[in-house]
Amino acid sequence: MIKVYNPYLVAMSATVGGMLFGFDISSVSAFVDDDEYRRFFNYPDSTKQGGITASMAGGSFLSSLVAGLISDKIGRKYSIQLGALIWIIGSAIQCSVQNTAQLVCGRFISGLAIGVCSSQVPVYLAELSPKKIRGRLVGLFQWAVTWGIMIMFYICYGCTFMDGPKAFRTAWGIQMVPGFLLFSTLVLFPESPRWLAARDRWDEAIEIITKVQGGNAEDDADVKLEIQELREAVRVDQMSKDVGYVDLFKRGSRLRTFVGATAQIWQQLTGMNVMMYYVVYTFVMAGYNGNTGLVSSSIQYVINVVMTVPSLLFIDGWGRRPLLFFGACIMSIWLFAVSGLMAQYGHWVPDVNGNTNIRWSVTDTKAAKAIIACNYLFVATFAMSWGPGIWIYVSELFPLKQRAVANGFCGAWNWIFNFALAFFVPPAFENIQWKTYIIFATFCVGMAIQVFFMFPETRGKTLEEIDIIWEQKIPAWKTSKLDLTDLAANRDLAREEKNQEVEHHEMMDQAAVPAEQEPKL
Repeated sequence: MIKVYNPYLVAMSATVGGMLFGFDISSVSAFVDDDEYRRFFNYPDSTKQGGITASMAGGSFLSSLVAGLISDKIGRKYSIQLGALIWIIGSAIQCSVQNTAQLVCGRFISGLAIGVCSSQVPVYLAELSPKKIRGRLVGLFQWAVTWGIMIMFYICYGCTFMDGPKAFRTAWGIQMVPGFLLFSTLVLFPESPRWLAARDRWDEAIEIITKVQGGNAEDDADVKLEIQELREAVRVDQMSKDVGYVDLFKRGSRLRTFVGATAQIWQQLTGMNVMMYYVVYTFVMAGYNGNTGLVSSSIQYVINVVMTVPSLLFIDGWGRRPLLFFGACIMSIWLFAVSGLMAQYGHWVPDVNGNTNIRWSVTDTKAAKAIIACNYLFVATFAMSWGPGIWIYVSELFPLKQRAVANGFCGAWNWIFNFALAFFVPPAFENIQWKTYIIFATFCVGMAIQVFFMFPETRGKTLEEIDIIWEQKIPAWKTSKLDLTDLAANRDLAREEKNQEVEHHEMMDQAAVPAEQEPKL
């Protein structure tokens, strides 16, 4: 069978898994204020609409917890293909929707697929990519998410011109297409060489590493270095088989587990996905209704796609720490600005166009335009920083023996907060209105503080070199300009001395055992 080893082509195929996530985000947002949708589902209140939206994240949370175990068992590639099949089933259920219960069920099943793909696609790409372009390729996952959000929103917008339930049924049926693409194209691409090496399939692993590096000979310097580092990593990891969630909290691992989990939590607490789910609500509050509101809100989806590109091109030059730190600071500015403008120029209303889920209205035209501009700027900032940055960063934090399980565990925190916030935001818009934005702005300030003190730099380092940072307990703010060559030599020397010390003690213990005395005559 033909195999394709070009890392960019591999990334283009695998990141369709991110497109599934994007499709699901906007598959609801375009309809939440649509008359046909609201009538068919018996005018859902804020709690019911929150449940419909959150059902996807609920499924994603559960599957993220087991995705790593599945991936370690059957391989990275096959676990992603399994996710694609589950996605097709969930989309088919949504396409034939008859009531709210069936919609929730379909979205929950689709969420199971997204939980697997969102946690394992970054792992697959991180383990397959050359270190010089790893950030760019893993970042393609987030770019695929943005494309999925934009494409699906415009599909839904076009379907709103249809009469009756066939509008949203058609849109939700189209979701099956990327699932078929993901499953079928992955057949052409190789398995993760690190997963193969961990199962002692070295011939296959070396062949893949060599071809991914551009078909260089096995004695090429870059290829030789990567194979050497991988052998050492696998040797160490073989000493700790059958890794489970408990291992993530053992001494030496709990800090990076905390950093990985909180990184995923913070990405949700920026409020970005909430804005994507309920962007129409924001624009209705600012006075944009009907098709005008849908078209205006769709602009931020285009911004999301376009502004992710600079991050993909330059993240391996900028570094992870500055991208996340300044991104959080700037996002807080836009969110504080939105809340201030809404508070100053808005007022409470019992409903907007009969929708009681929206209780705030801004009638001042200039203020409304300023709110929309701040929303656009917030999306642009997120797209350049915390959007692709977190999926790249978390995929790099953990050693081979923990990587799949840890990414599933950390991804589960992303999804449980996605679930909680999808439930929280409709009642928040109904009850505390503009104060909702202050909450997320404060979260952005908190995440900037943690990034500075706890997030080490991983740019330009092999996955094995990143382990050294954690082992040596180097302060995060000192890791940007760090020479790991000396640290690696010191680590290896310390290990050798420790092994010699253990051998010495064993010999002394054996010498101390008294010889068996001969029986007396």
